[in-house]
Amino acid sequence: MFQVGDKIVHPMHGAGVIDSIVTKKVNGVVRDYYILKLPVGGMLVMIPTSNSEEIGVRPVVDKDEADRLIASIPDIEVDMTQNWNRRYRENMMRIKSGDLLEVAKVVKGLMLRDVDRGLSTGERKMLHSAKQILISELVLSQNTSYEDVEARINTALA
Repeated sequence: MFQVGDKIVHPMHGAGVIDSIVTKKVNGVVRDYYILKLPVGGMLVMIPTSNSEEIGVRPVVDKDEADRLIASIPDIEVDMTQNWNRRYRENMMRIKSGDLLEVAKVVKGLMLRDVDRGLSTGERKMLHSAKQILISELVLSQNTSYEDVEARINTALA
């Protein structure tokens, strides 16, 4: 179980800090929830404490792991299918996995595709979301600014 102040990651929303742990009644069921405050946009996410592991909630990676990830971005191999529907599903599975390297693959693949062919509205939203997830965790693990991490990722992708 996590504590107030812990830095954790929700696979679909990105990284944040546990603001509080509250007991709420939702749909007639009383449960404890982590209130996760996301640094980007200041959004609050309620995560049931009982099944947070099943959802894929995990601690933020440490600084060394974050540095290794950024260093590995130029070497990431991207192979995306031409079929839009299949590519979208595969990218969504990568994001939901909660694995930062898989999220980086999605970001790199979609950015390369954007330069090459352009993106549909759905894939543009997915790219934005995947980038937010990736950057939010790196910001918390490295104690640096959003702009600094975004610049480092863009440099690694260039």
